[in-house]
Amino acid sequence: MVTGAGGGIGSALAQNLIQSGAKLVLLLDHSEQNLYQIHNELSAGAGPLVHVPILGDISDKALLDELLEKYRPGAIFHAAAFKHVPLMEANPVAVIRNNVLGTWTLANAALRHGVGQLVMVSTDKAVNPRSVMGAAKRVAELILLRLSNSRTRMSTLRLGNVLGSNGSVVPLFRQQIARGGPVTVTHPDSRRYFVSLPDTIDLIVASAKLNEDAAILIPELGAPVKIVDLADTLIREAGSQAAETEIVFTGLRPGDKLTEDLVCASERLEPSADPKLKKINGPQPPPTRLDSAMEAISEGVRARNLPALLETICDVVPEYEPSEAVLSLRNEQLVGGAQPACAGRHRCAPNAQL
Repeated sequence: MVTGAGGGIGSALAQNLIQSGAKLVLLLDHSEQNLYQIHNELSAGAGPLVHVPILGDISDKALLDELLEKYRPGAIFHAAAFKHVPLMEANPVAVIRNNVLGTWTLANAALRHGVGQLVMVSTDKAVNPRSVMGAAKRVAELILLRLSNSRTRMSTLRLGNVLGSNGSVVPLFRQQIARGGPVTVTHPDSRRYFVSLPDTIDLIVASAKLNEDAAILIPELGAPVKIVDLADTLIREAGSQAAETEIVFTGLRPGDKLTEDLVCASERLEPSADPKLKKINGPQPPPTRLDSAMEAISEGVRARNLPALLETICDVVPEYEPSEAVLSLRNEQLVGGAQPACAGRHRCAPNAQL
């Protein structure tokens, strides 16, 4: 089963699995249009139909139980996630529901039905997060470390910006160039790690073959690239008609960082059985603490209580620094009477000032 199967990474992965001889691939996506597109692409291929399109949500426990009971997949590739940082800063409850609660629901369903392996695609934005999307993905990483066992092995592949994926800046730059510009870059010194979509699929497959238990894996991605240099390259590739395309610096957006990291200071790298991948060893919250946090997150999402959700996320991911945009949304709820889950000790504490 591939979650987020209609997205850039999910659809490329589904195609790879089918071409590699998978007997059946379940395509789970909550976007009707994305699911329609990948279903059509796969249906147009030669050979028997070996995929099942499923319109649904990873937070739907009943649906997951139905699918895993009926089809008994041996592996789940979890690519479903909300990715666009500024959009998620404006919709923090939605990203916590999808990226955190959805991963918790999916991982527990995998445990109940004895799925052999669950591999999740994560992001460098989970390291020292400044965005709610990154913090949510960090909690998702911790969830898999918490729930993995010898029967259902769970691992995470932490990547940078995947070129060609739905969350990549490249499609936006190409659209802007095709319109005649300007190409918008947040900051002249903004840098990101980049990996191509084919390399991403190879890395996901390699991480699954490792069959690691309770591991976060990262590839060798080389040095980060300046976003403005990437924009320049795309303008040159567009030919002489795009040579005069202007680049405009717009300033960092809510949740943006100048640079991303693949490893934080409290984590250390260890070799894996595959030279392309390294394992990350770092601190984890006690299991009971994470379990309690997930109960609080489930209740916070149900009540749409952003102050309580941020308090819990900051407790689990103390290095998370919420943006002013998210704190402003939280403060609006506090004025309206919403209460956090506990007395704050972090930057997102109830008395934090903008």
